[in-house]
Amino acid sequence: MQEFEDNSEIAGRIAENIKKLRKEKGYSQVYLADLIVRSREHISRLETGRETIGLYTFIRLAEVFGVSLDELAGIK
Repeated sequence: MQEFEDNSEIAGRIAENIKKLRKEKGYSQVYLADLIVRSREHISRLETGRETIGLYTFIRLAEVFGVSLDELAGIK
């Protein structure tokens, strides 16, 4: 298992991966927000690292993107 120096490093990786995966799928922030029952503003804050991701949202995003939780966190 990979070690991280602090929580901000993994949070940054998650933020980058959300944006990257959303764009790869061709989803707008609005469409992604609708899929996971959140607001577009919430997606924007997650992608910019201004908001910490909750467990439900983390799991739901991995499901929507078809990736593992490790992949979404940038561990694999």
